[in-house]
Amino acid sequence: MNKYLRQLFTAVVALFVILGLSSTIIMAVRANALNNDPRNARSLYHQLGAYRGAILASDGTVMAKSEPVNDAFKYLRTYSNGPLYAPVTGFFSINQTADRGLEASRSMLLNGEADSLIWQRAKAMLTGTTNQGASIETSIDPKLQQVAYDQLGTRDGAAVAIEVNTGRILAMVSTPSYDPNKLATHDAKAASQSYNELSAGQNSPLINRATSQLYPPGSTFKTIVASAALETGDYQTDTKIPAGSSYTLPGTATQLPNDEAQGDGVNGQISLQEAVAWSSNTAFAQLGVKLGASKVSDMATKLGFGSTITIDGTESTGTPMTATASTFPSDPTDDKLALASIGQGDTTATPLQMAMVAQAIANNGKLMQPTLVDRVRAADLTVLSQTKPQTMANAFSKDSADKLTTMMESVVTEANPQLAIDGIKVAAKTGTAQIGIDNSAIDGWVIGFAPADNPQIAVAVLVHNTDVHGSLAAGPIMRAMMQEALQQ
Repeated sequence: MNKYLRQLFTAVVALFVILGLSSTIIMAVRANALNNDPRNARSLYHQLGAYRGAILASDGTVMAKSEPVNDAFKYLRTYSNGPLYAPVTGFFSINQTADRGLEASRSMLLNGEADSLIWQRAKAMLTGTTNQGASIETSIDPKLQQVAYDQLGTRDGAAVAIEVNTGRILAMVSTPSYDPNKLATHDAKAASQSYNELSAGQNSPLINRATSQLYPPGSTFKTIVASAALETGDYQTDTKIPAGSSYTLPGTATQLPNDEAQGDGVNGQISLQEAVAWSSNTAFAQLGVKLGASKVSDMATKLGFGSTITIDGTESTGTPMTATASTFPSDPTDDKLALASIGQGDTTATPLQMAMVAQAIANNGKLMQPTLVDRVRAADLTVLSQTKPQTMANAFSKDSADKLTTMMESVVTEANPQLAIDGIKVAAKTGTAQIGIDNSAIDGWVIGFAPADNPQIAVAVLVHNTDVHGSLAAGPIMRAMMQEALQQ
């Protein structure tokens, strides 16, 4: 009898252990995933019935807030100037899980369920008041965001501005954009219809082109090849390198020409600085092959290529906001390496990634972690967290950065004077990437920073599927953004 009692006791204890473990897994380990599961109707009513915190721009401008309404959900999420800030805020919807922007990356804080708000929840319970989520204060400059948005207009493209010394994202625009208010409506049918319309096709406005879309970076990638060359110690700004009016890709009969005759050099030679200024394809294709894939790839990797970049949030605060990994080909043949070295072929990048390249050059070779949130405040205005600048990598030396700056200044002073700003030194690199069937279209790029002698802002602009060079398509947008940022 004692034997059977012991077996029964053991079985009961084992069941309690299993119950405890499963409860722990559900309540702790899988809590976030289960809360975000769109099939969880209880969670939906719980979230929509909570006072969700506001999302604010750097000057206090309200980008998103919750307003009380007289229906079963109690609060309606509203977005001020929704299309302008949509790439930053994302959306909060009655029938679609928040899966992008700050609505996703800071969801647990916004709805008041984060661990750091436990005392706020306890206080609300004891006093019988409504539990309020935290507010998110971002680094976005509303005026700069508006200028970038207006300049891009109806074109397909993106613009990113970063504070050089900190990595704070000052503007992040993606066009065409969308209005999150159409997804936040409590009319489930209307919300579903809006989502289906917005998400259809490869050119969906829900896609944040600044972070989630890859494009061939064209000649903006030459800054990376130039930095790899400078770091070897074998190249200076005045070092002569092979150029010419045309270059035959190794092992092929394919001819690679230059867009500008000045990029041909003299007697088949050109200085590194002139090669950057006039964006010599023949020079940089040969330089990439001479350096070898390993050196170029290593530099690209130091600058963020090959890795998904977390912009905001953690698993404990929601669904982290990330940028798709930019790519440089692995172990390419020399013909493919030549193309990759001028930002074509298998080289692809996000506009955020190329803004980070400009930021690193402007910051003496130090690549900063890009951030979107400055601080988080509880409803009683207590600061729950404050973002501090973090270095991602020391990609190259200050000496190399200074030389790159000099070369990028010559892009403006020699080849593109229309990008100049009175009284301010501008460093830039334009890019014109061929895309489409038979290279029939263009992705127009520009990256740069200003003032070149005391950098404050780094910018990347992409105009997709255009018909003019990057200096003409993207250049004026960068210039307008720099003027706005530096006049404040």
